[in-house]
Amino acid sequence: MSEVLRARNVRKLYQMGEVEVQALRGVDFELRRGELLVLLGASGSGKSTLLNIVGGLDVPTSGEVYYEDHLLSEADERELTDYRRRHVGFVFQFYNLIPSLSAAENVALVTEIAEESLAPREALELVGLGQRADHFPAQLSGGEQQRVAIARAIAKRPNILLCDEPTGALDYHTGVQVLDVLERINREFGTATAVITHNAPVAEMADRVVTLADGQIQSNVENRKKKRAREIKW
Repeated sequence: MSEVLRARNVRKLYQMGEVEVQALRGVDFELRRGELLVLLGASGSGKSTLLNIVGGLDVPTSGEVYYEDHLLSEADERELTDYRRRHVGFVFQFYNLIPSLSAAENVALVTEIAEESLAPREALELVGLGQRADHFPAQLSGGEQQRVAIARAIAKRPNILLCDEPTGALDYHTGVQVLDVLERINREFGTATAVITHNAPVAEMADRVVTLADGQIQSNVENRKKKRAREIKW
């Protein structure tokens, strides 16, 4: 399976007053075409920093990041914006929906600027919310709002889907529904998907599990006994 994203010896330093914080300490990482990867680690381990860097939301202090054959770590802001717009879908813990817009209108914010995108209602059908397209966020449950956020992320048909604690604000039952949607998108579209979580049982649905601790890769393991999202318990 070929790599769609790869990072080599990536370091990220933050200056907090007089204190230098090393968020990433020489990380090597790859995301393979079509795989579902789970990135595990405690709060502060560097998971979100790594995801932001490979997603083009941040840049490394040193090291190299490639999207296919493109060197992202030397790209300017215009090139990174183009990369995010054309190739990457993001799903975060908090849904970032605009309250005054319907579900379909929230999805349309992406489809209007993307090439060859899905129609907003088609994207909502994919996540099981076709009947809720005209509802506003306040009329939707937390799980439904997160599925709207997923519809928005996948509507532009991204090659990569990056999800940062997508079930972090949800109860178990709703969280499993959201993971089931992510699993189905990965399987049906072949979208390379990385899911950040501190919730270890979520790793059971992954093709591969990467664990971070203290800004370093602790383990990188193929999952030989992959479970479906709906079989996971926590």
